[in-house]
Amino acid sequence: MAFVSVNNNESIESALRRFKRKVITEEIIKDLKKHAHFVPPGQKAKLKSANARKRNRKRYRTTPTRQFNNNPNNNMGNNR
Repeated sequence: MAFVSVNNNESIESALRRFKRKVITEEIIKDLKKHAHFVPPGQKAKLKSANARKRNRKRYRTTPTRQFNNNPNNNMGNNR
């Protein structure tokens, strides 16, 4: 539970800002969304494996790289 005490010379806006920051760091909203509805164990396992596949696809995705031979001293493709 996030608890913030307001100091004497502190505005409500700054106390609210501190409260929001504390809620984000304690991941209260994330936990609330996670427990918002019941997910059966089988569905939970399917979601976990789907997320792992997605994560691995992102990790091993290669971006096409272009190589330009602008250097005349570089004879990588020319075997003369």
